Amino acid sequence: MNLLWLQSAGCGGCTMSLLCAEDPNVIDLLDGAGIRLLWHPALSEATGREVTDLLAAIAGGTIPLDILCVEGSLLRGPNGTGRYHILSGTGRPMIDWVRDMAHVARHVVAVGTCAAFGGVTSAGENPADAVGLQFDGSHAGGLLPPEFRAAGGLPVVNIAGCPTHPGWVTETLMLLADGKLTEADLDGYARPRFFADHLVHHACPKNEFYEYKASARHLSEIGCMMENLGCVGTQAVGDCNIRTWNGEGSCTRAGYPCINCTAPEFEEPHHAFTETPKFAGIPVGLPSDMPKAWFMALASLSKAATPERIGTNAVADRIRVPPSLKTPRR
Repeated sequence: MNLLWLQSAGCGGCTMSLLCAEDPNVIDLLDGAGIRLLWHPALSEATGREVTDLLAAIAGGTIPLDILCVEGSLLRGPNGTGRYHILSGTGRPMIDWVRDMAHVARHVVAVGTCAAFGGVTSAGENPADAVGLQFDGSHAGGLLPPEFRAAGGLPVVNIAGCPTHPGWVTETLMLLADGKLTEADLDGYARPRFFADHLVHHACPKNEFYEYKASARHLSEIGCMMENLGCVGTQAVGDCNIRTWNGEGSCTRAGYPCINCTAPEFEEPHHAFTETPKFAGIPVGLPSDMPKAWFMALASLSKAATPERIGTNAVADRIRVPPSLKTPRR
């Protein structure tokens, strides 16, 4: 299968993340899956006329395109012309090239939240009119219309994340190469369900503190960060704490709150990322599927039953009170 990777308006962080793929690395993995990388602007040697000739051949159907990967948001400004972002050496806006490639590709993949939903580059007043490939924030229809389907029958596959996990990218590409990814395998935002059916909360190392609502008050404390520090891991999709980053890490494992970067419009939370908005002392964002009354009742009981060990450790930067020793029964 032939794969073309285009970088649009973004920081290149998803490519940097992809290079952290291990066992095997991304190059060996693509080769083993039978995926030929036609061109990647950061990883390929070809430049200039070689690239423009390649793109023209793909657009003209001379070279078949099985997978188009787009990283970064698509800039439609000014006034829908796309001329804020011209593909160097072609004189044509990137959005025109992406449209052309999308209509000849068997599969189209948005790599990262910028390409999926607009992401950070669409924040604020968005003067560049940045959008995702098939979504504008949470609204269906971005550069491509809601009804778009690639030649293989799928909508744009949104591997969201800021940056996206390298394993999410490589697993998606292998599933596409093996013909094993169907529309039923995508959630309502067209994110692959193998990671989107999980919550960041799953396997979070702070879950014991969460159970007792033993909360950190400041960054670097090891308690649960939901109540005071803006963590939305109980609402955010992703298997970040199951399929850890670089073999061992995640945001919450590093002591930073989950900011829901796999979701559309995460970049505009309307409050500081490390603050939990509250109404009458109750966090506005409650865990998924949790009615407010149930949460209040559970929180009250949990706080009342918090062991001294957990309450003390929650507001410390390391374990201060170890678990008590248990003497075996004789």
